[in-house]
Amino acid sequence: MSVADEILKKPADDAPENAPSASEFTLVFASGVLVVMFAACLLAGWTPLGFSILTVFLFAAPHNWSEARYFLSRMPARWGRLMSFFALGIGGTIVLTGAFASLPLIASAFAWQREEWLVAMGTWNSVFVFWILTLVYMRSQQNPRRDWGWVYPIGFVLVALNWIWPQAWDLALVYIHPCIALWFLDRELGQKRPEWQPAYRACLMLLPVLLGLLWWQLASAPSLPGDDSLSMRITPFFGDEHRSALHTQITNHAGAGILSNISTHLLVSTHTFLEMLHYGVWLVAIPLVAWREEPWNFEHVPLARDSSGWRWFVIGILCVGGLSVLGFWAGFAANYPLTRDIYFTVAMLHVLAEVPFLLRLL
Repeated sequence: MSVADEILKKPADDAPENAPSASEFTLVFASGVLVVMFAACLLAGWTPLGFSILTVFLFAAPHNWSEARYFLSRMPARWGRLMSFFALGIGGTIVLTGAFASLPLIASAFAWQREEWLVAMGTWNSVFVFWILTLVYMRSQQNPRRDWGWVYPIGFVLVALNWIWPQAWDLALVYIHPCIALWFLDRELGQKRPEWQPAYRACLMLLPVLLGLLWWQLASAPSLPGDDSLSMRITPFFGDEHRSALHTQITNHAGAGILSNISTHLLVSTHTFLEMLHYGVWLVAIPLVAWREEPWNFEHVPLARDSSGWRWFVIGILCVGGLSVLGFWAGFAANYPLTRDIYFTVAMLHVLAEVPFLLRLL
């Protein structure tokens, strides 16, 4: 149990004389959220390429480990009637990720042109939407039942729009996914720290304001030359060939290849800002709010608590995840552009895994 838990649960007459009050903890939490938001916005707008390189190197792989730790702690020890829901959720995550990772290989083997790529992207996007709709239906039938019928027309509209412009659908996923972490944190606050939730939601009201300021400042900014101070300190380690590939890779990931009439400075800054908030949630806020013990303590992980076999499975998953973090750091140091490309392909696994676990929280 954390120090904050111990202090907040003590009777008032037993609390230390100078112990922080619940309102002071709320103020500290809200202040931390605001500091991260403003700092991320400032750095993303000032030095987007360097900030993107640095944050992905430091936080991308560790935040996946933190997500895995969180999801394992939310998995019930016995699935029972949830068997079909979790089977479809986990199975769909694996199959869709495998298909996503295989598309470039298939395209290369069969020398796909633009038309074949668009059909493949549209098909993957459609299957992804129908997978979500099926999970929504299954979740709505669980006790207590939920009236989520309004989701299905939206899903069919999204499938239709996807076939009009498949690339836009993929780009929307790039920008929407970082914001899902903010939703996870809100749900956890509602369950574990309800006294912090109003302050957190007030902080989130500043998010569109910061994005608006970012866009206002950078809407007419020239495309990124990659010569900001942080980039100039980092990119010399990559060599000329890697610097060029990395610049193209980062700008295309932010949508430069699709939204060619928008400043790449604006696109990369926006994406990097949202990604930093995403990393902050999973690496700091979720462990602070949701974990009631050290990361290696499995007392409150149902799978690990109720079965020795599952306990070793959980330990194995987290150990493999820890080794993967070290492997990605080594890969980033050896060949950053290639490792970044591999990472964002493999990272689709955690993007998809968020869907069934978020539905379980609703």
